[in-house]
Order: sequence, then structure tokens, then C-alpha cells
Amino acid sequence: MSSQAAAKIQQDVTTGMDKALRHVQELLKGVRSGRASSALVDNIRVDYYGSMTPLNQVAAISIPEPRQIMIKPFDMTALNEINKAILKSDLGITPQSDGKVLRLQMPPLSGEQRQKYAAKVKEMCEEARVAMRNVRRDANKHADAELKGGGLTEDEHKRLLEKIQDALKEFEKKLDGVQASKTKEITEV
Repeated sequence: MSSQAAAKIQQDVTTGMDKALRHVQELLKGVRSGRASSALVDNIRVDYYGSMTPLNQVAAISIPEPRQIMIKPFDMTALNEINKAILKSDLGITPQSDGKVLRLQMPPLSGEQRQKYAAKVKEMCEEARVAMRNVRRDANKHADAELKGGGLTEDEHKRLLEKIQDALKEFEKKLDGVQASKTKEITEV
């Protein structure tokens, strides 16, 4: 019983922290860097026949050049709606249309913009750290409850708390790597 409770708590910790890490990685894909990336337009929703549809479901998105995103609608009647959706988004890029495809030319980021985006990355990663620490706090409470309820011995409880802390350190280290990588991508000229 006792080792099952400890294993369950450990599994929940790993799952929760991994979820927080993957969530921030997905969010960071949408943060603009100097390079073009289809992830920048993934969250844009287009009014397609009355329903708000993700851009990647109404158009093919490609990167023909390092600073250009090309959007080719599957249905040419959606071209104007896609154009409107991009203009409404917070990308700050005006699409160029030739009647068949939209091209988004990524302007180089100014030093001030790079610092702003780097700060945004730091903020998003800090939120993920808080989420991971909340997972640790909840797991510690669960472990304490198991100890009081007789599900864990003192030694098992102590080992479990150490493993929970080790898991937090491991995931925070991964998060630091993700943050450093994205910040480097943004600050590169």
C-alpha cells in the first residue's frame, strides 16, 4: 500500500510538471523572433463561413524564405477573411496578396522589440515555474496526508519529499534550457 501511494504521488508530480513544461513550450512558439515560423500564425482564427477556424485548417502555411511566411488558402474565397484575421492579430505585419497567396514579410526586430519579447519569454517561463511549484506543494500536502493516515512511514515520507524536490529541480533545469534557447533565438541579429 505505502509504496503504491508514493509511486502514485511521484507519477502525479512528473505528469503535472511535464504538462506545465509542454504548455509553456507551445506558448513560446507563438512569440516572435527574427525568423519566420508557421507557429506565429497557428493561433490566428479565421471567420470561415460563420465559424472561427484555425488558420492552418483553411490554408497551407509554408516558409519559402527565412523571413517570409506564405499562406495559400485551400478555398480562394477565404483569402480576404484570412487577410482580415492577420491584420486583427497582434503580429503587427501587413500581408501582401497577389490574389492567390498571402505573403508575410517578417521585418527585422529592433533592439527594443527584442528586449520586450525576451521579457515576455521570461514572464511566461516564470508562470510555468509557479505552476511547477504548485504541483510540488500539492504533492507535499498529499504526502503529508498519507503519512498522517498511515499510508507512509516516516522514512518513506522523507524519501518521497526528496524525490518530489528532485523532480522540481529537474523540470526547472529543463525550463531554464527552454527559456535560454528562446531568448537566444530572439536576441540573435
